[in-house]
Amino acid sequence: MKKLRIAVVGAGEFGRRHMRVVSRSERAELAGVFDIDPARAAAAAAEWGGTVFPNLEALAGKVDAAIVATPTTAHVATACALINAGLDVLVEKPIAADLESARRLVDAARANGRILQVGHLERFNPAVAAAGRIVRLPLFFEVHRLSPFTPRSLDVDVVLDLMIHDLDIVLSLVGSMPEEIRAAGISVLTPKVDIANVRLAFPGGCIANLTASRVSTERVRKLRIFQPRQYISVDYARQEAFMLEVTQDHSIASNPMPVEKDEPLRLELESFFECVVGRKPPVVGGEDACRALEVALAIAGRIEDHAKVVARTVGALR
Repeated sequence: MKKLRIAVVGAGEFGRRHMRVVSRSERAELAGVFDIDPARAAAAAAEWGGTVFPNLEALAGKVDAAIVATPTTAHVATACALINAGLDVLVEKPIAADLESARRLVDAARANGRILQVGHLERFNPAVAAAGRIVRLPLFFEVHRLSPFTPRSLDVDVVLDLMIHDLDIVLSLVGSMPEEIRAAGISVLTPKVDIANVRLAFPGGCIANLTASRVSTERVRKLRIFQPRQYISVDYARQEAFMLEVTQDHSIASNPMPVEKDEPLRLELESFFECVVGRKPPVVGGEDACRALEVALAIAGRIEDHAKVVARTVGALR
């Protein structure tokens, strides 16, 4: 079977990860890379193979699909150009910096009949998939995503950088949008919010508490789900999940859940390749990504409101 020709746009940290995985795929080959910094593109190509494309236009006719791993602010312009050139596209999360731009990208993909997948990576985490198979009526979520500070993705706040992964998971499991959002956050090491805490209330009574930090001293990525008679715990990083449940004789049973561990990025890209070949809707398409972005932006607004309240409180004490 002829391999898909894949280009990566953006040779930063995320772009290089994609290049690594594509270069090892049995279904696809790394055709090349484009970056606005030719030296960075050349260094990435020297490590993982492929040619260095001089511009976006050079990809047309040379590749079947592209992965957009640029800064968020460049996602839509880059992906739209590729889609209009006839390419299928996987765009890193978040889909865009604002909802209007995100919808413009979704519309472009639909109008051109192109596959648009968005890189909400945790959907492909085997432990999350295992938990998702038994989630029936989630009533409460407790989610923590804490990471040490790194100088990447600083063009967005911690909600769009980290928490959006968990927003996507929660929205996919609940199956509806929140009707109430409460949020607080502060800047620590960057001009943007670096740590945030959020409470989402959904129709039907489900509550989700989420905390995200990119200034932690430790790395924590955990998801806890409570539903009638069951508690499900997921460790994203370890790809482990276990369940506590009340049995018919009213005892408590604790069972590890079967998880076939694998690299989520590899699973994500192989799923994208399958969609390109089979012309199938992606697991995480543009509409899903828009919903996650809509909630993330609403959270940012609530954080701004909270910051004004805090400023008034502090000002009154002076």
